[in-house]
Amino acid sequence: MQADILVIIVTFNGMQWIDRCIASVRSSLVPADILAIDNGSSDGTPEKLGSLGVRLIRNEANSGFGAANNIGMRRALEEGYKYVYLLNQDAWVLPDTFGKLVGAFQEGPYGILSPVQYDAGGKKMDRQFAKRCRRHLRRHKGETVVTVPFVMAAHWMISRSCLVKTGGFSPAFRQYGEDDNYIDRARRWGWSCGVVPAASGIHDRALREDSPHKRMFLKCNSGAIRFSDPGRPVLLSIFLEPLRLVAMAALNFSAEPLKAAGRLIKRYPELIRFRKRSKKAGAFLTD
Repeated sequence: MQADILVIIVTFNGMQWIDRCIASVRSSLVPADILAIDNGSSDGTPEKLGSLGVRLIRNEANSGFGAANNIGMRRALEEGYKYVYLLNQDAWVLPDTFGKLVGAFQEGPYGILSPVQYDAGGKKMDRQFAKRCRRHLRRHKGETVVTVPFVMAAHWMISRSCLVKTGGFSPAFRQYGEDDNYIDRARRWGWSCGVVPAASGIHDRALREDSPHKRMFLKCNSGAIRFSDPGRPVLLSIFLEPLRLVAMAALNFSAEPLKAAGRLIKRYPELIRFRKRSKKAGAFLTD
């Protein structure tokens, strides 16, 4: 019988994690089906998934995180699943993760829920999760669900109702920023994003690069994220976002934000087009 949850795992050369990732889903106390979307792996990941009996869709090239997940989310809608769970290839769940998240959807108008995301050791919060969510968890200690402005999509459970309205990830963001934009768009439809303190998930990215160059890129990318938020006035953003980047350049003594401002302005026609499209129900999935 089909489960209520479809776990979508986007893979790209993920051999070192895939056994544990798949095994964790299959050990869940609440059953879930799995759909893997492989983005052109060359390390044997698709063959490994096949040997594990995982339903697999193979892309010839790396289409990006958002585009690959859209394939899975579209399939989830077509096949009638009540929830989708976006799970990174370098992440895994605990046996009670799905059950605690499903139960927490009854606590309010939540469209996206995440467990507390820990590092590979399972005792310390993932560093990026802690940066974005820890203060909210401390401020609302004892609550069943803590509303947060953002949580990374390494562990996301999305309700079908939220998926139907919000749709999929915007093509405006191939890597980084797609989860920020999705939350902004879900919020516009009345859905909140939350973390369930009683639920846990692991994200093993201790060896992932966190260089000054990458940190600056992420800061600069925030201009496109804010510009693409359908809840912000577009005319104001046209003038304000380049000014933010100029100020960032001055504060950081870096020319990179100035270059990013130029790239952002050149992207305005494309971003405006995707922004307009994102306001439609089921955007990027059913429209």
